[in-house]
Amino acid sequence: MNIDLTGKVAVITGGGGVLGGSIAKSLVENGVKVAVMDIRQEQLDKRVKELEPLGEVIGIQCNVLDMQSLEAACETLQNRWGTVDILVNAAGGNLPGATLTEEQTVFDMKVEDFNRVTDLNMNGTVYPCLVFGKAMAEKGSGSIINISSMATYSAITRVPGYSVAKSGVSIFTQWLAMEMALKFNEKIRVNALAPGFFIGDQNRAVLINPDGSYTERSRKVLARTPMKRFGDISELNGLVHFLCSDHASFITGTIIPVDGGFSSFSGV
Repeated sequence: MNIDLTGKVAVITGGGGVLGGSIAKSLVENGVKVAVMDIRQEQLDKRVKELEPLGEVIGIQCNVLDMQSLEAACETLQNRWGTVDILVNAAGGNLPGATLTEEQTVFDMKVEDFNRVTDLNMNGTVYPCLVFGKAMAEKGSGSIINISSMATYSAITRVPGYSVAKSGVSIFTQWLAMEMALKFNEKIRVNALAPGFFIGDQNRAVLINPDGSYTERSRKVLARTPMKRFGDISELNGLVHFLCSDHASFITGTIIPVDGGFSSFSGV
């Protein structure tokens, strides 16, 4: 199966981060014109500098929790390339105050950080969908890809805010897929990836000990993962390419695990 995305225009929120950066790079390498968006100017500049030798890319500083900022970014993108074909909502993450230690209970959680995490992950997905989804509705086609999580399949200890937020992302993905197909055009599709466990900057401290060995939490994760390993961030890219292509023309409203079998395994 040949997936040709040459000439399509994509916007990647959180493109300065590890996940958004990996997806942005894979799309640029496959001929997609990519607008990398991030609120952090330093990370944004670094990402654009990395990607410019590979193809057509622009950087747009943008706050995904500010509708005016998003509308200005969409206008910039359309003025540059005339259209929006792909939206990948990779902005998100967790905060230390919303992540419980092994000794803490939910009553020790900082409510302010809980609110910030749910706002960033859920509204930080909803708002870009409203702005760039409207542009897709006006032209009658497009692919939106959101990022859900294994934390929505069953309760995972220590991450209440992140779990609640990503559960919101999942149901909004299904709802928006329905809305777009029923009221606008079947060629506007909305899906989500549900990554399993990948070691990144945000979770490294809880998965890897200072000496490089796995923590007890890592051992529990791997015991529930049939492939017996953590994922590599690049292993999400193939599914992104597929969902953005015409090969996925009858796929919308799905939340697809990329997890080494974690979500399907009872542990027994």
